[in-house]
Amino acid sequence: MGRSGSVGVMLPRDLAPAAVLPFARRADELGFDELWVVEDLGFRGGVAQAAAVLAVTPRIRVGIGLLPAGARNAAFAAMEAATLAQLFPGRVDIGVGHGMPAWMRSVGQWPASPLTLLEEHVRAVTALVRGEAAERGRYVSLDPSVRLEPACVPDVPPLVLAGVRGPRSLAVSGRVADGTVLAEPVTPEYARAALAQVDARRPHRLVAYNATSVHPDRAAAVEAVRPGLAWIGEPDWAPHLAPLPFAEEFAALRRECGDRDEFARRLPEEWVRQLSVVGTADDARARLAELFDAGVDSVVLILADADPADGLERLAAVL
Repeated sequence: MGRSGSVGVMLPRDLAPAAVLPFARRADELGFDELWVVEDLGFRGGVAQAAAVLAVTPRIRVGIGLLPAGARNAAFAAMEAATLAQLFPGRVDIGVGHGMPAWMRSVGQWPASPLTLLEEHVRAVTALVRGEAAERGRYVSLDPSVRLEPACVPDVPPLVLAGVRGPRSLAVSGRVADGTVLAEPVTPEYARAALAQVDARRPHRLVAYNATSVHPDRAAAVEAVRPGLAWIGEPDWAPHLAPLPFAEEFAALRRECGDRDEFARRLPEEWVRQLSVVGTADDARARLAELFDAGVDSVVLILADADPADGLERLAAVL
């Protein structure tokens, strides 16, 4: 495939322990450009997963998405990021976000100003992994003496990206981050709108997550991906939907449905195809091309298939 961007795959957060490293190795062998790991509350830690899969793969780039800013002291987060970047140069991306509000409140780490915390945290981690001192702020209060030891500063610093979705958070990402991670679903319309709100004044990488299923039978792929769209339409997802021509109809369908399962079942096929990377390999390649044309640098595909190993094999047909 002659493509203008990177194609990655998400390591399923609930994959059986014995399947984690084989999945990572196979993604590398199949030729995916990137493998992203998630840090969702109650599942597996992002840094530990990243270290493990980096150690067993020779080539693939590994991203962490996302480390909640409120969960880690910026100095110690920078130490972890720099260690990965030194051990695996040029293969590490660090995504930082607000964290889901309910999760962060449940662990007592939701700040009065999430925007301020995110901006200060990203600034600090970015400075520290480059061997610089961090600025003092409202939440990040590091002494100017806090720096990485010269021997621990990576030659190739990791990119520090902000995983955000609202306009004010996107603007913060444009000011301080090396890139932005957009949660699924990312349509070309949403990618363009987000980039306008990011308004970066320096090189800035756009990473887009999308639910996916690829199958020779287009209808089978569409049915497989529906559960991956079940939660879309809840309030946090408003920025994703606003640029779409069917946004009002979408919201109305969401209100009509009694639960997520009903909503996913009733989504028109055309909407499913707009909100995911789905269908035959040719369908998926065409959608990837549309996303790259919209300014996305990396599409990270989230397998919706019941058997992730089989889904990964079919997904490789898009490469």
